Amino acid sequence: MALSETAVMDALRTVQEPELGRDIVTLNMVKDLEVSDSAVSLKIELTTPACPLKDEIERNVHSVLGNIGAKEVTVTWGAMVRRAQPAQAAQLLPGVKNIIAVASGKGGVGKSTVSANLAVALAMEGASVGLLDADITGPNIPLMLGIEGAPAASPDGKITPLERYGVKVISIQFFVPEGQPIVWRGPLIGGAIQQFLRDVDWGELDYLVIDLPPGTSDAQLTLAQAVPISGALLVTTPQDVALADVGKALAMFRRMSVPVMGIVENMSNFICPHCGEATEIFGRGGGERFAQRNELEYFGGVPIDVKVRQGGDAGVPAVAQREPGAAAEVLRALARQVAARMSVRAAQAAPAITIS
Repeated sequence: MALSETAVMDALRTVQEPELGRDIVTLNMVKDLEVSDSAVSLKIELTTPACPLKDEIERNVHSVLGNIGAKEVTVTWGAMVRRAQPAQAAQLLPGVKNIIAVASGKGGVGKSTVSANLAVALAMEGASVGLLDADITGPNIPLMLGIEGAPAASPDGKITPLERYGVKVISIQFFVPEGQPIVWRGPLIGGAIQQFLRDVDWGELDYLVIDLPPGTSDAQLTLAQAVPISGALLVTTPQDVALADVGKALAMFRRMSVPVMGIVENMSNFICPHCGEATEIFGRGGGERFAQRNELEYFGGVPIDVKVRQGGDAGVPAVAQREPGAAAEVLRALARQVAARMSVRAAQAAPAITIS
């Protein structure tokens, strides 16, 4: 018996987008539906190409259509990332849909490593991504991505960011001689960040990742006042001294009404490459306990992995390596989780508008 388009759509109404809690028909995610006898083909337009629950959605689509008699189901995929704030709130960066600030409060916890791998992982999933190195006095992003050169001017006189691994990158390091220290007072640092936001031709981006410097000072204040941050990601290590500083960063963001998505614990443990035993060098579970106390989402722990250090020195992020280690898997999962949280925030920001 031939299927009808109405019957197919009614069946698809029972398939939920797990993160958003609504069905894929109501969310206008079903595109290009074709029904021929007992064969069905459709495209599902995700709210992010880095959707972590894509496989679950596909299984449910096959299941509900099989239940109404579909013998052949073909699913293709698209993605349309939505902005987490109204467009009028993003006047300085109109083409940027979501701004993700990566902060730590304390130096040396791997914040830049997380920023670089987050940006590259999102780009590998198919998103358009930019990475702003806002650590003006200690810019490490160019080294970690293996990117050199001087940005050129765009046709309209703006700065054209350099690109590596599908990520548009800007850093003060591109404008100063190698090895020259940047000894600037706070207002100059704030001014440089303003210029990177205002005068760089970022174009159309799904996500702009901003690697903030340690501490709670001019750079953070400038950023929070200049642009609507979609969400902040906090990076810590397990020990108390790192958690004390990340607590200050959390308090700062909350005072400035910047939404904090959650926390990722770097250097959670060291897994011996010979015996496989995990050694918790910096303590155990500090990041997860901090997340529970402060009602934050815990995005998991990144193990100490020599491939992360080797990649950072060689300009090849862990997630982009041909033979990635254990840390790369966690960092890729982090990127998918962050993208999912951005999708949820976008849906909450426009509750009366269906996602298409």
